Amino acid sequence: MSDDAQLIDEALAGKSESFGQLVLKYQDRLFNTIFHVVGHVEDARDIVQEALVQAFLKLESFRRESAFYTWLYRIAFNVAMNHRRRRRPPISMDRLRETNSMEPVDDDDCPADALERKDRRREVRRAIGQLSEEYRAVVVLREIDGCCYETIAEVLDLPVGTVRSRLHRARIQLRDELKGVLLEN
Repeated sequence: MSDDAQLIDEALAGKSESFGQLVLKYQDRLFNTIFHVVGHVEDARDIVQEALVQAFLKLESFRRESAFYTWLYRIAFNVAMNHRRRRRPPISMDRLRETNSMEPVDDDDCPADALERKDRRREVRRAIGQLSEEYRAVVVLREIDGCCYETIAEVLDLPVGTVRSRLHRARIQLRDELKGVLLEN
């Protein structure tokens, strides 16, 4: 039995601290993914919180046909999509990074290299922010979170072929969007 399965069994038996261990295990990864989808720190925190509460309340419905984190991501993505429909238009990824300073700092770089890399990251984030929701979700799960095609298909409730197709189209859009930027650097 996996650690997750044991923790789920314990949580279902009334041991709430076991669900707390699942939360600790997955909340940062879930936040990172949702943050890249919605583009706003506070919204991402709210969505993750709501998704974790929903997961706790719906834990009995987890059928264990997929990994727990896949099930949890699916809940979070549904919450995020509902949230986006109800809320304001998306904020640009450029503004997001500038206002929230979410980038790690590398002290070994010379200032010019660090600035160039920061500019490149900003342009990539901007380009990802330009993608439609369906493409952005696939790109974030694959390129940022490192999920395999099968996991992305489960999370987004899509056939694997659709995931591959959307990812291919999204990469073409990103390449076209970034063509001038990458040539300049």
